[in-house]
Amino acid sequence: MKFTIDKNILLENLNHVIKGVSTKNVIPVLNGIKFDLTNEGLSLTASDSELTINAFISNKEIKSIESTGTIVIQSKYILEIIRKMPSDIIHFEVIDGLKIRIYTENNQYNLNCLDANDYPNLRIDEHKDPIILKGDVLKSLINQTVFAISNQELRPLLTGINVTITGDILIFIATDSYRLAKKNIKLSTPVTNDINIVIPGKNIMELEKIITDDENVEMHIFSNKVLFKYKNIKFQTNLLSGTYPNTSNLIPTEFAILIKMNKDEFMASVDRAALLTQGKDKNIIKMKIENKEMQISSSASEIGKVEEKLTVDTDASSNIEIYFSSRYMLEALKAIKEEEILILLNTDVKPIIIKSLTDESLIQLVLPIFNK
Repeated sequence: MKFTIDKNILLENLNHVIKGVSTKNVIPVLNGIKFDLTNEGLSLTASDSELTINAFISNKEIKSIESTGTIVIQSKYILEIIRKMPSDIIHFEVIDGLKIRIYTENNQYNLNCLDANDYPNLRIDEHKDPIILKGDVLKSLINQTVFAISNQELRPLLTGINVTITGDILIFIATDSYRLAKKNIKLSTPVTNDINIVIPGKNIMELEKIITDDENVEMHIFSNKVLFKYKNIKFQTNLLSGTYPNTSNLIPTEFAILIKMNKDEFMASVDRAALLTQGKDKNIIKMKIENKEMQISSSASEIGKVEEKLTVDTDASSNIEIYFSSRYMLEALKAIKEEEILILLNTDVKPIIIKSLTDESLIQLVLPIFNK
């Protein structure tokens, strides 16, 4: 293998695929990135056996290809080496089968490599009729829900995002059992068979980082894995096995108290009150509604207390005191893009629902905290 390539082109694609390498790999060869050079171009692959990311650089973007071949370069070093190369043009040459020389006019690295024959045969499958999503739409779906996944491995399914498709309605749901985020969109083409899968949250967060614009993303769904194709990137992840809990009955349909208000004002007020809860386990804030006025407060016995008032649009009979996690509330609010929000309440022990005033497709739920 011998070729010459532009530094920035290689660096951009390495930054994508290296997200597929795990520090916990028990198979040594998976600690590397597979470089597979043909006359058509250079294929870069990284995997931890559950997540596989492939980037293809066509021969049109490669300065020269003198000889083809395959090698696995240790990921621990390759990214930093390329990033710190002093020249915009970099040369690669395999020497003695398992060594590679990476060089420019004035410097060079000689690295020991891993045997490509030991690299597992990672099958990346595609459907004839994938689901097509705009890149920016998929990015929003992820951003507006993924923060609500659980970090506790005791309930593995809750560490993922539940993706369901019925007809032309696609829904993303995430919950850690203390809060819930739900977002739906309408597809241009309905599916013939209903879909209900759970994608690992940590993997789909890596996908979100790769998507940068509104170019189409193809979604190829199988019984145990899902493939996303975006530009020259193939991003394939295993699915979490099992049935995701039914969350439809968690979201109330009727409410005793409806509050309209400016999102940024509410966020800023909660954020200020949260200053005194930092370091606390639950970051508890109290919200009191009375006489069309909202009072946000918090206290810490060793520090002091904070209290501020906001005028809100609600019925004069609205009267409630409810406690919640400031962190959960702030994360829910950040996921809403619109300026005006609805806060929907029933009692101090029933879920708090936050919606946009104009976008019915996004629902944020935060469970109250019993603090009496």
